[in-house]
Order: sequence, then C-alpha cells, then structure tokens
Amino acid sequence: MVVYRLIEEPIFPHPDEAEPDGLLAVGGDLSPERLLSAYAAGIFPWYDEKSPILWWSLDPRLILNLDKLHISRRVKRKIRNQEYTVTFDHDFESVISNCARKFRPGQAGTWILPEIIEAYVKLHRLGFAHSVEVWNSHGNLVGGLYGVSLGRIFSGESMFFLEPDASKFGFSYLVQWLKNREFHFVDCQQPTDHLKSLGAEEVSRESFLEKLDAALEFPALRGQWEFMEGEYRLITKILS
Repeated sequence: MVVYRLIEEPIFPHPDEAEPDGLLAVGGDLSPERLLSAYAAGIFPWYDEKSPILWWSLDPRLILNLDKLHISRRVKRKIRNQEYTVTFDHDFESVISNCARKFRPGQAGTWILPEIIEAYVKLHRLGFAHSVEVWNSHGNLVGGLYGVSLGRIFSGESMFFLEPDASKFGFSYLVQWLKNREFHFVDCQQPTDHLKSLGAEEVSRESFLEKLDAALEFPALRGQWEFMEGEYRLITKILS
C-alpha cells in the first residue's frame, strides 16, 4: 500500500486505501473545501509542526451512539446542582485555543497548530464547526469542546477542562441536544480511554462509512447552534 500525495483539487483517495495505522494521504491544504470534502469521506487531518499535513481514516473507528452515553453519578450530581452552565457557539476561538494549550500525557506539543485554529475558525464562520462552552458560577470559561458537523453527524475534535468534570458536563448537554435533533452519532475519531468511559465504542471502518453515508443524506445544521426555549431545563432534567 502507498500513502497518497494530494493534488490541488480537494479530493481524496478512498479510505480503504489507508495504511494499517490509518494514514491515507499527505499534503494539500486546510481550505474549507478540502476539510469538508475530507469529513464527508470519513477522513480527518492530524499532524504536528514537524510534519506536513497528514490525513487519516482509522480502522477501527471510535464512535458514540447517542443512546449509549454514560454519565457518572458525580457528573449527574453536578448537572442536578447546576454547578456549570453550557452554551453553544458563544466563543469558538477561546475553546479551540484552550484545547491547543491542553497538556496531553505522552505528547510533547499540540496538533492544534496556528494554521489549524485559523482553518477551523473559518469553518465556524461558515456554520460547519461548532463549540460547546462550559462556564462556572463566576462567568469564567472552564471547559468545552469543538467539532465539525455535516448531515446528522458531529465529528468531535478536542475538548478541555480547567475545573473537574467541566468537559464531561458540556459533552453530556451536547449529546442530548444532538439526540433532540435526531443526529445519528458522534464521531470520536481516535480511541481514548476517556471517550470509551463516556460510552464510545469501536466499529470497523466499513461500518463507520456506512453509518456516515446514512447521516449525510440529511442537510447540515449550519449557523449558530442554540437551545430552544425551555430545552435547557428539559435536558437538565433528562441528564440528572
């Protein structure tokens, strides 16, 4: 098998052509057109400052079926007591910047480089990338996550927390919000113990691509995401 070098046109080889570790292609750019083409094909960028842009399609793939979300008793208690408040798309740039600064064991730096931030901010302004913000009682941003949405799939990119359980708190609200809009699943991309503890499961690439195709039959929910009137209180009741 070979790793493909991308041409100027924003197209990709089929994900089945990926190496055993999931690496599919190298090069190209981070234009909105190429990024959206990648996500529509089940491909995502992941690289560091020492390498060119690398494009991946993992097998197996980690996804969260929305009815499989696991919320710990501790987080449920925090939701019940409303220790934090959740918003969508209120401060995308702060969320992605905090994700870039997050320390990750075993990693010397971050893959969320300045050009990644710039590219996803553009996607946010186009209505395809979304953020979840978690605020404490003093109005400080203490957690959150961001990702890309096409059709009825949300592809999570990264999350951060500055206070205990803040990202789990926000993720729980996001999952229920997506359920309310009949989204199919959350693409968690890379397997981590943290995401598995929240209910995410590995599926084959073939199964993932089938699920992705079904989700893409629906139009993207573009623009700023928000809670409908009364929805936040209802979600709090469901989650707690």
